[in-house]
Amino acid sequence: MGEQVILDLLKAIALFFLNPVWLIAIVVAVGLGYFRVKRERRSFLVRLHPGLTEMKRLLAESWLPALILSVLLSGIGLTVDIGWIVLFSAAAILAMISFYYQATSPIYFAAIAFFGLYALQQFVPDFAFRGWTVADLDLFGDLALTVPVIAGLFLIAEGVLIRRHIARYASPFLTNTNRGLRAAAFKAKRLWLLPIVFLVPGDFMLAFTPYWPQLTLGATTFSFLPVPIIIGFSQIARASFPDVLFPKIGQAVITIGAIVVVIGAFAWWMPILGWAALLVGVIGRVMLSIIVAVRERKGGFAAAPKPTGVIIAGILPESPGDKLGLLPGECIRTVNGIQVSNEKELYDAIQVNAAHCRLQVIGRDGEVRLMQQVLYRHDHHRLGLLVVR
Repeated sequence: MGEQVILDLLKAIALFFLNPVWLIAIVVAVGLGYFRVKRERRSFLVRLHPGLTEMKRLLAESWLPALILSVLLSGIGLTVDIGWIVLFSAAAILAMISFYYQATSPIYFAAIAFFGLYALQQFVPDFAFRGWTVADLDLFGDLALTVPVIAGLFLIAEGVLIRRHIARYASPFLTNTNRGLRAAAFKAKRLWLLPIVFLVPGDFMLAFTPYWPQLTLGATTFSFLPVPIIIGFSQIARASFPDVLFPKIGQAVITIGAIVVVIGAFAWWMPILGWAALLVGVIGRVMLSIIVAVRERKGGFAAAPKPTGVIIAGILPESPGDKLGLLPGECIRTVNGIQVSNEKELYDAIQVNAAHCRLQVIGRDGEVRLMQQVLYRHDHHRLGLLVVR
């Protein structure tokens, strides 16, 4: 029997990794890195991060929030219907292959799946598939409580991921200002995969793995179902710097998620509030995206060229510029005592003293800083700086 249990567990793990959401997410993440590298090389002739960064960070940054959510959902006993999970996953797949990642917040998938089940009840009440029937669902019962609360928790997880990880991997690129000058903007387009364990009523997992762990309460049996959940994000920062804008967006998303959880919890007494919580989450997330996009488009460029000096657009990781603590948007006025105003002058001034580089930098706050760095043979010949050209 021990061998059979191990085989069943391996079979369940295989089913998880063969889930189309997981497979498509890997392909899409590779595609995100490929297009990012092309964009960076088009602007700077060099890429900021390796092309497989998005694929490698797909799970590396999200496994801890996924673990916390799985324990929380199972511990509280928030159950969901298998039909809702299927529609949720279908919406996620469509969003991923569209590459429009402003629409990949999990609150959208949760609302589409929930109201999709309601539409099925209204227009195809006799729909059934392998023992599952839409007529058996009570959308004014437990689902009106569990779905909004889970959607709110997903929003909180999304906000945490945005606040902690987006700014670090924002991709700079050059674009034209209204005056025809070149300025830097920063594009963040990321995808995270969260392996979430849901508590689903029924014993359907027994058809695949007879020894899969289950929970029985009274006359009802519950199965633990691992499902890959997708969270995506896309935003261009040009009037603000990434390390300023994106943490604020993340905090705003966390706030929206907390509001959805609170309103959804009151569905215990008034189920219609669960429906309202989903709508509040969708409207709040849409309005946040619109407000941020409008402000960034109307504002000027934070990394715009200046009459004197060279504007930093990005810094290669582990380069001398990174070790100096230089930031995008700062202006290098002199190098080794020589004033510079473009990339060629910057490079020529570095070669004056290739072993020891001294910089005069104007920070974002307008303060002047004097910095110096010893350069070694293997260091990047331009300090690892991507500049506005």
